[in-house]
Amino acid sequence: MPSTTRRPSSAADRRAALEKRILAVIEECLRGGVTYTELSVEQIAHAAGISRSTFYLYFRDKVDVLLRLSGSLKKESYAIAASWRPTGPDGGLDGLARTYELILRHYREHAALLAAINEVAAYDPLVREAWTADQDRFIDNLVTVLQEEQRAGRTPADLDPGLAAKAIVQGGGQVIAQQVAGGDSSDDAVVARELARGYWYGVYRRPAG
Repeated sequence: MPSTTRRPSSAADRRAALEKRILAVIEECLRGGVTYTELSVEQIAHAAGISRSTFYLYFRDKVDVLLRLSGSLKKESYAIAASWRPTGPDGGLDGLARTYELILRHYREHAALLAAINEVAAYDPLVREAWTADQDRFIDNLVTVLQEEQRAGRTPADLDPGLAAKAIVQGGGQVIAQQVAGGDSSDDAVVARELARGYWYGVYRRPAG
């Protein structure tokens, strides 16, 4: 039988694996109650089993780490949000409610990270701007959806897609953030349903004025 050899991991593979470990360690520390401001590079490196010098091979500083974490968090939530379409297979009011439930569940799984992002965004312009830029992707996606719905005659022509999309993303984002920060998930489904009803009847299927 011919012998098989395993291809050695590339430098890129090793880098990706180490970055993933560092990011996981930070989330674990945050879930343990340490605020991001209190968390030091030395603590992160020690928990990940690496030296400070190795840490700096992968990240510029703590802010760089948080930027990557927030990017990953938003990427996953965007995928959930962008998969919903008003008339798609999982569309309609019920589908929108389920989408909000999935987003709430996603953020609850990363509640400590979300709190850290909000904490640092309050005083660091880089994190704040990155978080805002990520919101713009959600807004742009919804503008496209609303314009498609208007062309099909399902959403009133007098609705402003840009303003409506901004209200949905920013308003819904605030509700979701506060719901997750509250810590009680028992009424997540109710909150998701109320968000869905408000935007479905107030925007997507709003009566023509």
